[in-house]
Amino acid sequence: MSTSSLTAARRRDALAAYIFLAPFAVIYATFLVYPFFKGLWISLHDWELAGSYRKYIGLLNYEDMWFDTIFWKTVGNTLAFVAMTVPAMTALALVLALAVFGQGRLKGLLRSVFFMSSVFSVSVVTLIWSMVLSADNGLLVPLFNHIGVKPINFLGHPTLAMPSIALTTLWWGVGLPMALFLAALSQIPPELYEAAELDHAGRFSVLKNITLPSIRHTVLLVLVLQIVGQFQIFGQAHLMT
Repeated sequence: MSTSSLTAARRRDALAAYIFLAPFAVIYATFLVYPFFKGLWISLHDWELAGSYRKYIGLLNYEDMWFDTIFWKTVGNTLAFVAMTVPAMTALALVLALAVFGQGRLKGLLRSVFFMSSVFSVSVVTLIWSMVLSADNGLLVPLFNHIGVKPINFLGHPTLAMPSIALTTLWWGVGLPMALFLAALSQIPPELYEAAELDHAGRFSVLKNITLPSIRHTVLLVLVLQIVGQFQIFGQAHLMT
């Protein structure tokens, strides 16, 4: 094939690629890129969202935010929530993936059960857990009454509210990272486990020397996704408290 023909073929391939990418690029720019820069522009103004008042004030909004004690307390609460949920979510998803990995009807059923909660909306999830944790008529109230203890107002307690929301988030979001770990486990060559079995390696040794090194990239991916996702926490706290 001549150089000119090769160049023409590359141009056709590039054109086809751009055509296929165009719909996504348009949607991405419209709903993500443009709103991002629009938000930055609005932040530099005294902007009346419900009216037409607009006044450029530079960085005054950021200055007000910097000296706002409530803002810094919310930042601290968010960091605490991320520290509470990200390691727990990653570890729980990995444990569940290891438990249900393999063949068998029961394991297939358990995979479906554990992943099912991920398809619920935040409103459904918070409604379910509000019914469970309510101190008035929640599902835990009969248990407290049976043991003679006053029901605890988990969602109204200054110390227990955040762990309660974290528990709700774990129940809701563990399905996706579990599925990612299952996909990674399925890519590990079975010959490695066969060799470990011949060497009479223990379960912990296999986990440490074969499983975890083989899925380290997936572990990193899950950690990044969870950090990004948990920093965006809003719906659970807003609806439950």
